[in-house]
Amino acid sequence: MIISSYIVFSIAAYYIAYDSGPVVKAVIVLRQILTFILLTSVSLASPTVSAQEVIGWLEKVHVHFNGESMVMTGKMDSGAKTSSLSSENYTIFIKDGRQWVRFMLKNKQGAELLIEKPVIRTVKIKRHFGELQHRPVITIGVCLGSIYQETEVSLVDRSGFNYKLLVGREFLAGKFLIDTGARFTMAATCQKSN
Repeated sequence: MIISSYIVFSIAAYYIAYDSGPVVKAVIVLRQILTFILLTSVSLASPTVSAQEVIGWLEKVHVHFNGESMVMTGKMDSGAKTSSLSSENYTIFIKDGRQWVRFMLKNKQGAELLIEKPVIRTVKIKRHFGELQHRPVITIGVCLGSIYQETEVSLVDRSGFNYKLLVGREFLAGKFLIDTGARFTMAATCQKSN
């Protein structure tokens, strides 16, 4: 497309410059060169959308831990950097000189999965009403579509919310595009378990 546009432009510029003086010819040639550079740079800068899967704002997500997995409804949250997982009544304890967390993960169908993971850091989240909340962050295996990735999740009590898992930008970036009008567009097909 760029080359054909450039050829048409060059032919038109040649016919205009043919009967013109040397200054007009120089301006037209310079304009051709600048146009070609601009068209080439715009073409090269355009992102490749086809490499990313289009997903809905709600998707079935597999959460993996210690060889087991649980299916949860995940809400895609492009406004959150880190994913967030509901963990009512988690317990912080010391193991091998490090902080660990233990909690029971539950989905809407009543399935439960006991999770024990080392805390990799604690984040401070400013809530809507101005209060600071400290949340432990762990890594956990997440499968969405055909993509499996160990990703960071902050732990928070989401029992008052409809969705127990928010999937943030760290997991989504570069792999998925969110169609805000779609839901449950794909099945989790990853086989990896941790």
